[in-house]
Amino acid sequence: MPELPEVETIARALRSQLVGRSIVGVRNTWRRHIDRPDPDELVFRLQDQTIRTVSRRGKFLLIALGSGDTLLIHLRMSGHLFVAENGVPVDSHTHTVFVLDNNRELRFRDTRKFGRVYLVDDPAEIVGKLGPEPLEHEFTPEVLEGILHGRSRTLKPFLLDQTMIAGIGNIYADEALFYAGLHPQRNTDSLDIEDTRRLHAGIKHALQLGIDREGASISTYVKPDGEKGDMQNSVSVFRRTDQACYVCGQPIRRIVLGGRSTHFCAHCQK
Repeated sequence: MPELPEVETIARALRSQLVGRSIVGVRNTWRRHIDRPDPDELVFRLQDQTIRTVSRRGKFLLIALGSGDTLLIHLRMSGHLFVAENGVPVDSHTHTVFVLDNNRELRFRDTRKFGRVYLVDDPAEIVGKLGPEPLEHEFTPEVLEGILHGRSRTLKPFLLDQTMIAGIGNIYADEALFYAGLHPQRNTDSLDIEDTRRLHAGIKHALQLGIDREGASISTYVKPDGEKGDMQNSVSVFRRTDQACYVCGQPIRRIVLGGRSTHFCAHCQK
C-alpha cells in the first residue's frame, strides 16, 4: 500500500497537471470504487468543478474543488493515479476516469479494486480521525510523548495505527524503528524520554528519505509518470531478510507482528 512518501510524491506530481483545470465528466465502470456519494450524484456534483488544490492527508489524496467539496482518493493496495491524453486506450483495470477540460483525463487504475473515491463537503468526514502529520513542525517529540503516554502497546503495530500517527505503513515503520535503534516488539510504555526522541527522529528521517527518493517501488507503486521511485534502493531493513546489516554486519531478521512482516536488526535494535 502506498504510504505517506508515495502519496506525497503523487500529490506533487499531479498538482501542476490538475490545479486550475475543470472536471467536465466522469466515467466509472465499477460502482463500488466510489464510496460516497452515490456514483450518479458524484458525477452530477463534479460537473464543471474547478480544481483548486491537490494535497495529502495521511495516505489520502485530497483534491479541493471550487464548490467547496473535496474529492478524496485512497489508493489502498494497488491503486495508480495518472494523467493521460483523451483517446489513449483505457485498460480494463482503470475503473474511474475524471475527464478534464484540456482534452486530458485523470485515471484511477486499480488492479485489486481495493481503492476508494469519496466526494464530501467536509474532508474531516473521512480523515478526521487520523493522527497528526509526522512531518509537520507541530509534530514534536513532546507531541509524540503525549501520544505514547498511558498506552501499553507493541511498538510496531502502534506505528501502523493511523489514529495515532498518520501516514506510516509497513515499510517506513520498519525503517523508522531501525533508525531509532528500537526493537519492534518493545512496549510503548517502556520508552523513556531519550527513546521517544530517537523514535521521533527516526520517523521523520525515514519519511523524508522516502519523499526525497520519490517513494518505494517494491510492489505495485509507480509514480504518475509510470517511473519507479528509488526508496527500495535505500532501505536499511525492509525486505532485507538474512542480508547483512549495513551498520553491524549481522543478518536482518524477519518476524510477523499483528499479521505484518517486520524486519529488524537484533544487534542494533535490542
